[in-house]
Amino acid sequence: MEILHIENLSFAYPKSGKKALDNINLSFKAGSFNVICGESGCGKTTLLKMLKRELTPVGDESGEVFYRGKKLCELEGRASAAEIGFVMQNPESQIVTDKVWHELAFGLESLGEDNEVIRRRVAEMSSYFGIEGWFGKKTNELSGGQKQLLNLASVMVMQPNILILDEPTSRLDPIAASEFIATICKMNRELSLTVIIAEHRLEELLPVADSVTVMENGRVIAACAPREVSGRLKVISENQRMLSALPSATRIFEKLGLPGICPLTVREGRDFLEKSFGGAPIAEYKEKPYTHSDSAAIELKNVWFRYERNLPDVLKSTSLKVFEGESYFVLGGNGVGKTTALGVIAGLNSAYRGKTVILGKKIKEYRGAALYRHCLSLLPQGPQNGFLKDTVREDFEDMLKTCCVPKAEHNAKIEEITELLDIAPLLSRHPFDLSGGEQQKCAIAKIMLSEPRILLLDEPTKGFDAHSKQNLSEILKKLKARGITVVTVTHDIEFAAENADRCGLFFDGEIISSATPNEFFGGNSFYTTAAGRISRFVFKNAVTVEQVVEMCKRSGKND
Repeated sequence: MEILHIENLSFAYPKSGKKALDNINLSFKAGSFNVICGESGCGKTTLLKMLKRELTPVGDESGEVFYRGKKLCELEGRASAAEIGFVMQNPESQIVTDKVWHELAFGLESLGEDNEVIRRRVAEMSSYFGIEGWFGKKTNELSGGQKQLLNLASVMVMQPNILILDEPTSRLDPIAASEFIATICKMNRELSLTVIIAEHRLEELLPVADSVTVMENGRVIAACAPREVSGRLKVISENQRMLSALPSATRIFEKLGLPGICPLTVREGRDFLEKSFGGAPIAEYKEKPYTHSDSAAIELKNVWFRYERNLPDVLKSTSLKVFEGESYFVLGGNGVGKTTALGVIAGLNSAYRGKTVILGKKIKEYRGAALYRHCLSLLPQGPQNGFLKDTVREDFEDMLKTCCVPKAEHNAKIEEITELLDIAPLLSRHPFDLSGGEQQKCAIAKIMLSEPRILLLDEPTKGFDAHSKQNLSEILKKLKARGITVVTVTHDIEFAAENADRCGLFFDGEIISSATPNEFFGGNSFYTTAAGRISRFVFKNAVTVEQVVEMCKRSGKND
């Protein structure tokens, strides 16, 4: 039975001159699991907000959305608030109280529910989501994964019929993201909950989805079953950008041109790989020997840091050496100290023990803004926090002015960076009207205008589609060619495997291991790529789709 129907829906933001949504027609069955995907700025977030009356943006709208056969705009307020749940991309954006227990109860209190009902539902959801251990904590003490789980529980306590999620795993580490998706799938199965989720990470979602909707420039270009997506996109173009976002098993299969049913899961991918290329002794992928500069760009020597005197240490005897011109990636779970370490390197956090050396000079010896003038720049996790003006161009102008770049050179500098990141159409937009991925690209462009020798990136691919990640990969290559040192904190294992010179694993406040990508990921079970899990019993240390395909072609076997 159809629970939600979208009919000829179009929408344009004020003064944008372009439709964010263009004649959308979709239907969602009750109890189904639906994935919406597409490049950043394609209209996913706008579409989801149009399905939640309280979040509908201001602009020119036409068409209708129907919930259980009734126009959404005519739905009674209490029903709208309770029956259609929404989980946002940024966990902090949704939390409204200072205590976990109060956050769980807040929605029910707002609806005027009886105290007995509130207590019963809160207790039930706390048990279901495993929140009892931090039930009495302050919300600002929670990790990113805990905050997102709290948001989900706070929505589910309302007992919705539809759960809408806008890139809910973008800030989670791989293990936390897998657990979060598993929870969503469990609720879909056990409660017959209708799920509509927009995501760039399709590796784990496509195998469990009933339907997949692919969007491009505000339009639906494909709406079909998961195994049909690749074929539908290839009909549009053999080089359709979303093909690179599909699960690793599907991409390996398509690149090899093998006959048979398209695989979606790691297990299916492993089965077809073993059938076609297995049976022989395991061949090893040989990565190119890694060489680096003799000069260190960054050194942390036995660094200790805590945010307050009475709080536990976040960094514990942390030591790290990153060489000039190196691309170093830091991985690890939520809350282990990765972002804190970046703050120490950037001079934002002051260690109470140990030394921080930047380009051969102790960080305490940098006076005033000397550290940030053509020396070091940091991209924080919240890109919106870096915008202060009414348009992206004004923000860029402000950055160039701060860096003492002559006014006559501004246009050329802005044109160069916008072309590099493909963001020229965004220059006249207000930064807060952009999608998460668009904000991230503009934030990267802004800090690159300062022409730093060291670039610190905290989750730079958050909100990025596959094509944007490819663009960023090319940018990182260009930066490396210029001798710029890049340190990247990320949960994006695939991106790290494809772009790192070395990877470091952060655990319990320190870097416990550093190695080249193939050595680092090749021996891991969870902190590894899907391609690595697919191929590990056929090829050793092949951790990217391209490496697996290369090894398959080398083997020459295809029974």
